[in-house]
Amino acid sequence: MHKVAAGAELVHNSAAMTATEPLGYTEDEIRSYLPSGWHLAAADDANAELSPHTFGRWDAAKRVWRMRILDNVDFDWPLVVKAADAVKLGANGRLEALRRAMDKLYRERLG
Repeated sequence: MHKVAAGAELVHNSAAMTATEPLGYTEDEIRSYLPSGWHLAAADDANAELSPHTFGRWDAAKRVWRMRILDNVDFDWPLVVKAADAVKLGANGRLEALRRAMDKLYRERLG
């Protein structure tokens, strides 16, 4: 059993994402930010360099992760997360970048 000093912060992984690593998200991570009534489009196979449990596609040339999302009337929308955004946001940047991309997509859909 490991002891943690009183007042110490418990974190899962405090290392920030580096600019060279591929970006990927699990189904649960993506669904956690989907607006009510929206769902994932049929997922492509994951890229070879990512875990087989990730969704969407990593574009190494453009340094972006992409996936199609279906809104509540089944229009499909491109969800795009830039690796640079995740790196810029620090230790929690990967998920925060996903949240911001989903918020942007939702606002664009509303017009």
